[in-house]
Amino acid sequence: MARQKKPDQRAIGQYNHENQQRVNNPPVGLVTPDTDPDGDSKQYAYDPHLDPQLVWAGKAEHTSFEVPTVSLHVHERIDPRSIIEAVRKQNQSQGVQLSLFETAEENPPIRQAIEFYKHKHNWSNRLVAGDSLLVMNSLLEKEGMAGQVQMIYFDPPYGIKYGSNFQPFVNKRDVKDGRDEDLTQEPETIKAFRDTWELGIHSYLTYLRDRLLLARELLSESGSIFVQISDENVHLVRNLMDEVFGIECFIVTIPVKKKGSQKSSLIDPVNDYLIWYSRSTRVSGQVKFRPLFHKRELDFETLTEFRTVELLDGREFSIAALPNPDGIEQDYRLNPKQIFRDYTGAKLFRSNPLLSGGDRKNQSIPYTFCGKVYSPGKGRCWKTTVRTENGSTPGMDNLAMANRLIAGEYQLAFKRYLDDFGYVQLSNWWDGLGGTSNLVYVVQTNPEIIQRCLLMTTDPGDLVLDITCGSGTTAYVAEQWGRRWITCDTSRVAVTLAKQRLMTATFDYYQLANSQEGVGSGFKYKTVPHITLKSIANNPEIREGMNRIQIEQAINKYADQETLYDQPLIDKSRVRVTGPFTVEAVPAPIVKPIDDVINPPVADQSITRSGETLRQSEWRDEMLKTGIRGKNGQYILFSRVEALSGTRWLHADAETKPNDLGANTVKESGGTYDKPMRVAISFGPEHAPLEQRQVTQAIEEAQTLVPKPKLIIFAAFQFDPEAAKDIDETNWPGVTLLKAQMNMDMQTEDLKKKRASNDSFWLMGQPDVALRRIDQGENKDKWEVEVFGFDYYNTKTGNIESGSVEKIAVWMLDTDYDGRSVFPRQVFFPMAGEKDAWSRLARNLKAEIDEDLIESYQGTVSLPFDIGEYQRVAVKIVDDRGIESLKIIRLTP
Repeated sequence: MARQKKPDQRAIGQYNHENQQRVNNPPVGLVTPDTDPDGDSKQYAYDPHLDPQLVWAGKAEHTSFEVPTVSLHVHERIDPRSIIEAVRKQNQSQGVQLSLFETAEENPPIRQAIEFYKHKHNWSNRLVAGDSLLVMNSLLEKEGMAGQVQMIYFDPPYGIKYGSNFQPFVNKRDVKDGRDEDLTQEPETIKAFRDTWELGIHSYLTYLRDRLLLARELLSESGSIFVQISDENVHLVRNLMDEVFGIECFIVTIPVKKKGSQKSSLIDPVNDYLIWYSRSTRVSGQVKFRPLFHKRELDFETLTEFRTVELLDGREFSIAALPNPDGIEQDYRLNPKQIFRDYTGAKLFRSNPLLSGGDRKNQSIPYTFCGKVYSPGKGRCWKTTVRTENGSTPGMDNLAMANRLIAGEYQLAFKRYLDDFGYVQLSNWWDGLGGTSNLVYVVQTNPEIIQRCLLMTTDPGDLVLDITCGSGTTAYVAEQWGRRWITCDTSRVAVTLAKQRLMTATFDYYQLANSQEGVGSGFKYKTVPHITLKSIANNPEIREGMNRIQIEQAINKYADQETLYDQPLIDKSRVRVTGPFTVEAVPAPIVKPIDDVINPPVADQSITRSGETLRQSEWRDEMLKTGIRGKNGQYILFSRVEALSGTRWLHADAETKPNDLGANTVKESGGTYDKPMRVAISFGPEHAPLEQRQVTQAIEEAQTLVPKPKLIIFAAFQFDPEAAKDIDETNWPGVTLLKAQMNMDMQTEDLKKKRASNDSFWLMGQPDVALRRIDQGENKDKWEVEVFGFDYYNTKTGNIESGSVEKIAVWMLDTDYDGRSVFPRQVFFPMAGEKDAWSRLARNLKAEIDEDLIESYQGTVSLPFDIGEYQRVAVKIVDDRGIESLKIIRLTP
């Protein structure tokens, strides 16, 4: 048959989960202290009387723990197909389908939109920035998702090393433990490390046990969890999972061979382990399992099992002593494929037992074969019938007519051909799975490993959770195979990389079992015949006198069929991109003043969630000592920095000290550097971003101060992009709001050999963005955006000056910002290489994509766009550390 020509152009599709829903968690733009007040904490308890149990330091005291119940705020709504539509070839724009995020159901009236967790939305997948404990507790308590997850993949850090487990920059994967420059600058990741390893293996086991307990609550009754671990702690983790899930829920340990070389004088491990537990007991019959098969090879294992060859004329020989066509005995095990070249129609076979235990009326009686009577023996029976009650052909006679009986001296056996089933079921020994190719993250799992776990324990449309996202491999594999997914990570770098990977991915379009029901109906799969003793014994068409070909045709007709779940049928007229997903974040705790720690306020007067700190005194002293560095050697210095009493969200009162540092860089006349100014300071949390509600509360408090401060400085290790936007955009005549980055060395001095900088605070820029109307050419009267990097505050003049674009990892443009969450229609990766990001997608969609247009997605100037309903654009810039900044610009028609 002539080979079908590949179509020049393919429809670009995606899988939507039409029959699945999720609750309406808050869009970050609608979050206020009133619309999203504090939640309570949820207490979880352990059974202290388990026996036997693993014992470690602190376990006896840790019989219960509390997790704050927080909302998950939606920051971005990503639909890769909508982004790709902007760069498709012009002749392919027909029939553009609305994005899920553009439908009326997803954009309810504001009155309904602020009723968080009260309404259902269509399902979209979820990428969440935040601690896995907070994320899982929110899913359980806020969204009622207990028992809804089908598979969980958990890939915790393997050993007590810091730098080797975390990647500090988007484009830097050569990470080594103990190297200062490779130490992460993310406060959440620092906290995660300290929480996990502060007491070595003891705090590590506490970290694991707490998360495993919540993971168990999320699993469905048929669900499974896989924990990937090295041999260093596999024995401890196995004991821990016995305690949390129960030893009766243990399925199997899977060794995964990943390396082939040895590096020491002793034996190094070359494998990791997957520990597989289920929510229900192993013997309950409730655990969802789909066997996977791989094609059987003529290898040593196969030839050890199938040692005899049957030639077309019926003669049988050992493959170790088979005469070649010249009559010379030869050991064909050395070259087994030569058997089929020398002898057409030859078949390898082995003998299988034909007896089972037990007494059965029509099977526990003697059977005569080739004139000899064979008895099954006392308490035993044949695997099929010797006689029947209804007059049909007994199974043993069918086996005899099909030449499937082997006569031994004392007993009969079943002749099983290698061709009866040319596949073998996947076992728990996984070889040949090295490290991943196309590495984008320092610790990245081979997708084949996760794929096997997912295909064995889930169906299309099922929900998969990965609480250690990393580069997003689990989300990527789940998307590839039509599963719903939620994944989370504390690292902004990991979330940025996962987002890029998912946005720019392409997949085969697998044929749906029922296109009307969507991906939840499953796929159409390749099936292969599986000839069994039972299918031959019950075959109604086998008759005496049939020749070999007729018998084989009858046997094949009634053979069982095995589904190859890893080989769905592909629709080659379509190509698929990632479906809609949201980027969400755990809201940050807000720093409490020292007075609040000593005298806690009434709960409903505070929006603080967790992590109060006593370190503000240290931070005030440090700011007084070092000042705040500006650009080009400029500094804001202070004559005093003191605690501010009577306020909750402003933590320090200060006064600037005039100085001439950096004055030679000032070109403008005038300025403010020679006059002392009152400054109010608000510190962010120690281990999380400063969020927008703290900005709102701090500004309200500043308005009550007399005299009015000239500067309000928000100092934090990290800023939520919505908070940064509010600081940048607040227009208060006579008052300037600034962001000061706090040096992570103040948190990591004990982890580093030396400080990277003597500066403890420096001014942060805001996105430097230009919006302009195009006044000529084919795009006349349309608009375009250009990003220049970040603007910086000049400490000498009080003016804002421009930065550069060198460190922009990604920037996104929402051409019609609705004030709720960013829905980018165009996404750009200026730092991406020739084989990364959109370049890879452009190669895969060469016939569908305009190469000139998609090349713009690696630049700093947007594609032209029309003014939208809301007449506002949102520009989000993410630097190489994963730090995000957001700027909103109103269009003037």
